[in-house]
This record gives sequence, structure tokens and C-alpha cells, in this order.
Amino acid sequence: MITLERVCAMIGGLQRSELERWIAEDWVQPDRRGDEPVFDEIDVARVRLIVDLRRDLQLDEEALPVVLSLIDQLYAARRRMRLLCRAIEEAGSDELTHVVLRRFSEQAGPAGAPGEPPRAG
Repeated sequence: MITLERVCAMIGGLQRSELERWIAEDWVQPDRRGDEPVFDEIDVARVRLIVDLRRDLQLDEEALPVVLSLIDQLYAARRRMRLLCRAIEEAGSDELTHVVLRRFSEQAGPAGAPGEPPRAG
């Protein structure tokens, strides 16, 4: 487990008060050891993401929760898609696989993913 001080040292320019505010806002959800937050690698990756969004993309703190929520939804959808793909593979039916893949490609259209607008050519 990684301490709050260590996370701040790992990510240049990150202030303890800033990270504590992100924890209070629930943007980062580290475990607790007593009163102190402790981070694992996935927590540190999320802190780096927030730093990148704030610094590189200059995202303000009002927009950040919306963007983080959308990113969380995207990752959840990707996990569900992987589980679905595994279930299809385990089902072993060539016919089932063919039907699912055909339906998926029909929905995806030219953009290659369901719900995406077609790419400009």
C-alpha cells in the first residue's frame, strides 16, 4: 500500500491538500488504514488521470466529476463487453457466435462501435 505522502512525491507538483480534496469529493477512493488513506496502483493511476485532466486538458473542477463519471461508464461497458465475449466463446456454438457478431456489426455500422456516428471518409 502507498501512503498519501508517497503518492504526492510520485506525482510532481501534486499537493497534499489537493489530493485530500479529491478524496473528500470521492474522485479517488483509497482504502483506509486507521485515519490515513492508503492507495494501491489503481488508485495512483486514477490520481494520475485526474492530474492529466486538470493540467494537460485544463479541465475545471466543475466539469471533472462529469468526465470521471463518463470514463467510469466507459470502463464498465468495456468490462461487460469482455465478459459477454468470453461467454460467447465458452458457449462454443458457431451459430450463436455468428448471430451475435452479425447483430453487433449491424448495430455498429460503418463507425465500428454501437452508437458511434459514421466516420468521415
